Order: sequence, then C-alpha cells, then structure tokens
Amino acid sequence: MTGRLWTTRVAALVLLLLLLLAVVRLPWAGDLGIHAATVERLRHSLTDPGNPLVDADTPSPYYSPWTVLLGCVAGATGWSVFVVLRIGALLALGVLVTGVWRYVRTLSGHRAAPPLALLCLVLLWGTDEFSWSGFLGLHSLALTVAYPSVLALGLAFHLWAWLARPAGRWVWLGCGVLWAVILLVHQFSGVVASLGALAVVFGIRAERVAWRWLGAGLGLGVAVLWAWPYYEFFALLGAGDGMNAVHRSLYQDLLGRYWLVLVGVAALGVRWWRDRRDVLVLFFALGAVVFLAGGVGGHWSWGRALPAALIPAQLAVALEVVGSGRRAVRTVWACVLGAALVVGAWAQAGALGYVVDRGLLPGVVEAKYREPWTGYHWITPWVRYGDVVMARKLPSRQIPAYGAYTVAPGYPDFFLRDEGERVAAVRAYFSEGAVGSVRRGIVREYGVRWVVDRGDGLRGVGGLAVVARGPGGEVLYAVVR
Repeated sequence: MTGRLWTTRVAALVLLLLLLLAVVRLPWAGDLGIHAATVERLRHSLTDPGNPLVDADTPSPYYSPWTVLLGCVAGATGWSVFVVLRIGALLALGVLVTGVWRYVRTLSGHRAAPPLALLCLVLLWGTDEFSWSGFLGLHSLALTVAYPSVLALGLAFHLWAWLARPAGRWVWLGCGVLWAVILLVHQFSGVVASLGALAVVFGIRAERVAWRWLGAGLGLGVAVLWAWPYYEFFALLGAGDGMNAVHRSLYQDLLGRYWLVLVGVAALGVRWWRDRRDVLVLFFALGAVVFLAGGVGGHWSWGRALPAALIPAQLAVALEVVGSGRRAVRTVWACVLGAALVVGAWAQAGALGYVVDRGLLPGVVEAKYREPWTGYHWITPWVRYGDVVMARKLPSRQIPAYGAYTVAPGYPDFFLRDEGERVAAVRAYFSEGAVGSVRRGIVREYGVRWVVDRGDGLRGVGGLAVVARGPGGEVLYAVVR
C-alpha cells in the first residue's frame, strides 16, 4: 500500500509540475484576451473601467472581485497584464489543489485519496480532445489555468469542505459570502458550486444543519450579489438564451469526450447502493438533471453545469479504490481506474506541447498538439491604449488584451445594447462590395484609427496606409484622415 501511495503522489506532482510550466508559457488561446483586457481596464480605472472590449461605458460581468484584485496588483506594480495573469494563475491553482484536498478529506481519511482524486479530476475524461473553461481536464487546464473559472472551482471545493463540517454560525455566514464571491468570479462555475453545496446540505443529517444560520448565510450571500457595484448580477438571469449558440457544442460528441467517466458513474452506483443519501450521488443527480434539461429544452448554455455531474463521478471512483471494503474489490477498482487513467493521459498528451517545444515531442504526441494563437503584440509599437481597431471576430478576441478597443466585441456581451449594430458595421466594412463612403462613415462613427485584416483584401482601399505586417499574412493599416 505504501508503494501505491507514493506512486499516486508522484503522478499527481508530475501533473502539477506540468500545469506550473503551462503557467510560465501561458498559451494564447480561447478567452485569455477578454481576461487580460479586463485587468488592463481596471489597471487604468478601478472606479469607471467601462466596457473591456469596445469603447463604450457599460458594465461587464468580467469585473469580479478576482479581476479587481488583479487590476489593483497591475496598477500598483506596473507589471504587464500577462505577468499579473501568471501570478493569478499560480494562486488559483493553489486554491484548486488545496480545495480538492480539503473536500476529499471530508469524504475519506485515506492518505492516497486526495492525490488520486486530483489525478481523476484531470485525466479521467475521454479520448477526444476538449477544452472549455470550468472543465478540469488536463488539456483544458493547460489553456485556461489563468482564467477566473479555475479560481472559482477551487473556491467551490473549499465551500463544500466547510459545509461538510460546519462548526458554528460564523462558518455558515462565511459560506454565504464565499458562495456569492464564487458566483461573481465565474457565474457558470458558481452554478456548479451551488449544486454541490445543495448536495452537501441535503446529505447532512437534519439535526446537524443549523437551518437558521444557513438561511442567514444564504441571505448574506444574496446581499453581496445585490451590492456588487460593477454590474447588476441578477440581470444575468435573462442572459442565458443569448449565449446558446456558442454553447451548443457542449452537447456534441459526448461519448468521445467523456466515456472514461463511465467508470466513475459505476462507482456512484455502488455508493448509492450503500447509502441512498450519499453526497456524491446527490451531486451527480443534480448536475445531470440540469444538463439534461438544457439539452431537452434547447438551453445550450445549461451545458456549463456538466462539471456538476463529472466531478462527483471522478471523485467516486478514486474513493472506491481506497475504500474500506474487501481487498480484492479494491484491487479490481484500482486496475480498472489505472487503465482508464493511462488511456486518459495518453489522450491528453498533446498538452505537453504547451510546456516544451513542439519539435521535442515524439511524432505520435506531436499529432495531438494544437497550436496556440500567436497574439497581437506585433501591433503594439503603433497601436496605443484606448485606440479603436477595426478587425474581424477572431482578432477582436485578442487585440483588447493589449489595451486597444475593437469596433465589435469578440464575445457575446449582454450589457452592450448596440452589439448587433457594431457587428453589422464590421461586416459591412469588410464586405467586398463596400463603397468608400460607407467605410468612411463607419470609421467616423466608431472613431477607428487602425484596421487589421489578413491578406491584401484591403489593398487599394482609400484612406488606409500599410504600417506593419504580422504573422499569418496579417496587415496593420493606419486610417488616414
């Protein structure tokens, strides 16, 4: 048993080292641009940062307690937002690891349980590559480790640990505040945290729950949400349908992405047989109901609740391996889980490319590697903070990270009322048949100073001058007034 414990610990440490190296490299992909832009706006103005992506005075749900803290660090130190995001990623990763450790210790006293649970959370997924914020797979974490979702999930594990062992009224009140902070930091992970908290409370014997103080803590949390000054939290309750299109893919290729988790579902069945009020079974049921309801009702954004079903299944199988049952049964669980973890690790081996040079990877591993984005640092010698850049959707996801604004946001923005007009303006500007007067009118309306486009599609367009050329054939044009 001692050898198995050390093997588990070493494997978990290797995974953590890999994630720490990913923090150092900080691969450019996904939503990194919006989070960098948010910190950049807060660095310049904590009280009135405006929209993080476009030159508009609107609130934004990205202004959370976490990004405000990072903005304060950036403003006080003068460090670049990418340095600050790396520091934030280190802290968030520490919160996640300690949170998993604490919560698993409420479920098992075995010393191998926490490191084995970490391995399951990171490797027990499927064989099709999948990355999304709020999902703890290795490939996903390597790309999203600097995102607020990692901190929010880490805090969620701490919340569940405190709820599982309530010690008094101050713990209940503190849990209410922590619940609100999680929801403010990352709303989708806040849903997962809420479902897990419900499962913990439902699983506790009624006589151990101080219902009065639980209600007081819940009320205090609602008050924190209501009082948050950067955006109206409860207005987001009507924003889900506006994000359906971007989330529809969460309901595709489910078997390929998650089939290894079926080992954990089997473990949940065993736990349910032993205890009908098992906390992990309740947690899984709540998450599965929300996910399935979203699929049936066409509310694709509800798919972000899927980790509420994955996490308890992943934890359940880890706990069965170290359980107190017969040794032969534990051995069978260990063999099955060991094989599943090896398959899961191989499926996500492409994440190695985010911490070592691609050329150093074996050919079979290199084939699994996905090239990160190159970024737009090459425009910064000319484009200054607050300048407006006309760009298509993908560049608009990255350019604000360097301090500039774009005409249309690269991400759906619930609080930006003229988002549709801005998207239409970008489409009209880049259309092949656009006449000069239309382009000039758009430039004047949005105060455009620069244009970024791929290739020479804008060559010969009046009012533009080539300033620089970047990776992938992209061109930076200055607007000549």
